[in-house]
Amino acid sequence: MAYKFIDNYREKGARKLLVKLLEKRGIEDKNVLRAIGKVPRHFFFDETFWIKAYQDIAFPIGDGQTISQPYTVAYQTELLHVKKGDKVLEIGTGSGYQTCILLELGAEVYTIERQKSLYDRVIQVLPHMGYRPFFFYGDGSKGIEEHAPYDKIIVTAGAPMVPEIMLKQLKIGGILVIPVGDEKQQKMVTILRVGEDDFDRIELDTFRFVPLVGDEAW
Repeated sequence: MAYKFIDNYREKGARKLLVKLLEKRGIEDKNVLRAIGKVPRHFFFDETFWIKAYQDIAFPIGDGQTISQPYTVAYQTELLHVKKGDKVLEIGTGSGYQTCILLELGAEVYTIERQKSLYDRVIQVLPHMGYRPFFFYGDGSKGIEEHAPYDKIIVTAGAPMVPEIMLKQLKIGGILVIPVGDEKQQKMVTILRVGEDDFDRIELDTFRFVPLVGDEAW
């Protein structure tokens, strides 16, 4: 894939318009909006499709995966309530766009991807952009136990249920954001770990994600 690593007034202007659109759609967290306005989303697109980069749409990135719709990225990120220095586990690196948003918020990001071609691509692209999370290749449905516990966990694929193994990797007081449902649509679920074995669960809006594949999912 030929990447466009030029960020000029046209791209920056397009991001400003995207931020305004997300505000109109109800995104309120100023830090999230600031991050959306800073990360050059067109870097994740072949230059041929630049015109699509700042539309509020998902877009194919290969291997049956997509770069998430900006509204979805902002929505999930807002639910995480990321604070600077938070240790965040991201399940499903994908294009790496969501990863960059988390890094812009000051998180320490551990991100895992099961598609080898996507993993190989993102470990080249993100460092070139100046973003350096901790990359992992493998089955994200099991989390990354060796680096737990995490302040926040975000899952960027639709799961049939909340994997028990992920709940155990949350700190007490930590937040998990995960889309749960069938392969066609999911409810966004936020889970707060309030005690060793106590969790508060809230179901929110309906979305459509690619399936979470792995031993603890589909």
